[in-house]
Amino acid sequence: MTKMQGKVVIVTGANSGIGKETARGLAKMGAKVIMACRNLETANKARDEILLECPEAHLIIHKLDLSSLKSVREFASVIVNTEQKIDVLLHNAGVGGAVFKNFTTEDNLELVMETNYFGPFLLTHLLINLLKQSAPSRIVVVSSVLHKAWPCNSNNLKGKALPFFQYCKSKCAGIRFTLELAKRLKGTGVTANCLHPGVINTGIWRNVGLPASLFVNMIRPCMKTVDEGVLTNMYCVTAEELQNVNGKYFVDCKETALAKRIEDSKLNEELWEATKIIVQLKETDPKI
Repeated sequence: MTKMQGKVVIVTGANSGIGKETARGLAKMGAKVIMACRNLETANKARDEILLECPEAHLIIHKLDLSSLKSVREFASVIVNTEQKIDVLLHNAGVGGAVFKNFTTEDNLELVMETNYFGPFLLTHLLINLLKQSAPSRIVVVSSVLHKAWPCNSNNLKGKALPFFQYCKSKCAGIRFTLELAKRLKGTGVTANCLHPGVINTGIWRNVGLPASLFVNMIRPCMKTVDEGVLTNMYCVTAEELQNVNGKYFVDCKETALAKRIEDSKLNEELWEATKIIVQLKETDPKI
């Protein structure tokens, strides 16, 4: 693993689960960790917990609600105006959602899709110039093996589905985004990779209702612990051998092949262009 001393890493969703453990691990390695969180109360508790264990940790908390395009822009503005560099942008935050009810955000978008995909897409664009200036740098997207369960393309981005399938669709979209991003960033010194951390016993399952909660409780004994689940996050963020690796998918700290349909370059380009419209990218925003 690289020496992280002096590195600046943004971890979204760093207040709980594998996000918190990633922040803890990076802080112990000497990185400056920007904890980008929606819930500032739990973020402060997480920071205090890490500081008790690692008093020299350099942890900064900023408000980021990925289900709000306004919040994403406000967060990005703070980072651009206060940070000299970003070595790693880790898109870790995510929501699973309830089973039978969809929630609509202030942007008139479905909650799971905006939090897991639209928000990170916009944030990446707004921070890309700082990432390029900091090269070699990395963008890491936390996805899920459930990307296989529901397709995502430019025609169904805003389509209706049960929240579980919205979750699957958001993870499929995240991988397609990563592959297209990696292609566009080739030669810039910025890499983009994605990962499946495993099925982990974390708070992402807290909002699921019946009957999904019965299934979750049934498989809970087989789930990874948070300590196990954080390993692939840490690997993709810190491994020296990945410095020039771009556009790959990792499971259990190993590069893993994706289905050919996910690697369809034309579909990924179409998804990208459709998403640009949905997140209301402006002419004055940084270009990728």
